[in-house]
Amino acid sequence: MYFCKFLYCFEADFVVRFFLLVNFSLFGGVIISKEVKVNKEIRARQVRVIGENGEQLGILHIKEALRAAEERSLDLVEVSPATEPPVCKLMDYGKFRYEQAKKEKDSKFKRRTLDVKEVKLRPKIDDNDFNVKKNTAERILKTGNKVKITLMFRGREVVYTELGKQLMMKLSEELEPISTVERAPKLEGRNMIMILAPKSA
Repeated sequence: MYFCKFLYCFEADFVVRFFLLVNFSLFGGVIISKEVKVNKEIRARQVRVIGENGEQLGILHIKEALRAAEERSLDLVEVSPATEPPVCKLMDYGKFRYEQAKKEKDSKFKRRTLDVKEVKLRPKIDDNDFNVKKNTAERILKTGNKVKITLMFRGREVVYTELGKQLMMKLSEELEPISTVERAPKLEGRNMIMILAPKSA
C-alpha cells in the first residue's frame, strides 16, 4: 500500500515536471534543479537538445551535443534528467547561475517585511526634544524600518491641529533625504498620525 502511494507520488511529480518543462520551453524559458549535470558530467548516450534561444535542435548523441555547445562557446546543461532521453539546454551556465543568484537576492530583499516603529511628539515640544525625536526617527529609517510619527494632543491642545500639522511637515522635510511620506499627517481622535518609509537604496 505504501509502495503504491510512493509510486503514485513519483508519477505525479514526473508528469508535473514534464508539463512545466514543455510550457517553459515553448516560451524560451528553462527549469533547472539545484543539482544539475553540466557538459561531461552528463552520462546519457543521447539527449534532446534545446538551443540558447529556445529552439529545438532534436535528439543528438552526447558527443554531438557537446560539440554543438563547444562551437557556440556555451555549456550543455541537463535541465530534465527524468525524461527519456534527458533534455539539455545550451547556455552560458556561469552567467545563468550569477543571474539566478542575483534574482534570488533581490527577491529576498523585496520580500523582507518592514517593521513600523513609533516616535511620539507633543505639540509644544521644544527644539532640543524635537531634535532628539528626529534623530531617533532617523536611526530607525536607516535600519530599513518605517516610522510612525504620533503627535499627541491633550485637553484643549486639540484645537491647534494646524500647528501640529506644521510640526509634522517640518519633521518630514528634515528627514526627506532618507525617507518618503507614506501616509500624510491625519487626525485620529486626539492623535495626529504620519508614517515615513525609508527611501530605497
